[in-house]
Amino acid sequence: MHFLDQAKIFIRSGAGGPGAVSFRREKYLQYGGPDGGNGGKGGDIVFEAVAGLNTLIDFRYTQHFKARRGMGGAGKNRTGAGGDDLVIKVPVGTQVLDDDRETVLLDLVEAGQREVLLRGGDGGRGNLSYKTSTNRAPRQCGPGWPGQEMYVWLRLKLLADAGLVGLPNAGKSTFINQVTNTKAKVGAYAFTTTRPQLGVVSHRSREFVLADIPGLIEGAAEGAGIGDRFLGHIERCRVLIHLIDIHSETDPVEAMRIVEGELEAYGAGLDEKPRLVALNKIDLVDKELIQAFREELLAAGADEVFPISGATGRGIEALLDAVLDYLPAATVTERPDGEVEEEEDRKPWSPIG
Repeated sequence: MHFLDQAKIFIRSGAGGPGAVSFRREKYLQYGGPDGGNGGKGGDIVFEAVAGLNTLIDFRYTQHFKARRGMGGAGKNRTGAGGDDLVIKVPVGTQVLDDDRETVLLDLVEAGQREVLLRGGDGGRGNLSYKTSTNRAPRQCGPGWPGQEMYVWLRLKLLADAGLVGLPNAGKSTFINQVTNTKAKVGAYAFTTTRPQLGVVSHRSREFVLADIPGLIEGAAEGAGIGDRFLGHIERCRVLIHLIDIHSETDPVEAMRIVEGELEAYGAGLDEKPRLVALNKIDLVDKELIQAFREELLAAGADEVFPISGATGRGIEALLDAVLDYLPAATVTERPDGEVEEEEDRKPWSPIG
């Protein structure tokens, strides 16, 4: 499935139905009076967060969403049927923004969350409602209120407990393949990962979601490289794992400085999140170099440094233990008897409910 984390769509709620002009016509009732009913209310535009999705790709092909209008009123004081609401299904973690791309209108962070963004127009009044003591036979009715319409941006911020960051080719894809069942693309060149990857880590009878973010380069927060637009996907993470390639990086402190600088430049509290520094690819260097780099990083301000090998799995258990320490028990799925506990049923996806 192709990944798309931003999309612009047009939405319009339904207009209200018109009221009716009608009079009672019965054989033995000469002056029956007005009995025109009101029009029905137009349908609302509703957004619903559904589980099991991590892309907005379908909104590339369907970009206009219009709810149905209400039906007109009828004689015998019958109110018109209301228009059906239009439910737009989006992945959990989707924000709905105004056309300025800054004002957040909705933030859908829980599966099943439903929010009305545009309310349908009210139905017009039938002529019965215009009857007064001085106007016993009104011939006027209301046309129904129009619906609302606007362009909005959908922006997906993946929901993950931990985020994986680092320079290009730091070994993030290999690492996430080692600790999850994700099959991320691996290659000996920069920018192997071109879209965020999500995986579920099972460790010590607990589970948490790990996000692999495409590699950052200096200036990413200002738009350089491909990492800038993906930094938003780690805004909701509770802890970050910073991978540094000990094999090819001649200056791990500089590598740490670049990534730390981009997190600070991006803002949104990324530089305040707990970070675990992992020296990756230790299977390719000697122990003296590992210890020397570890001491340099600690002296430069790193809180914790974990020597690991994403390829062989060496040292990864200690790193995952540290990750669990930063995750409240309520956010981690317990696995009694070693079996995965299903939290909710997965629904077949459609952009319109």
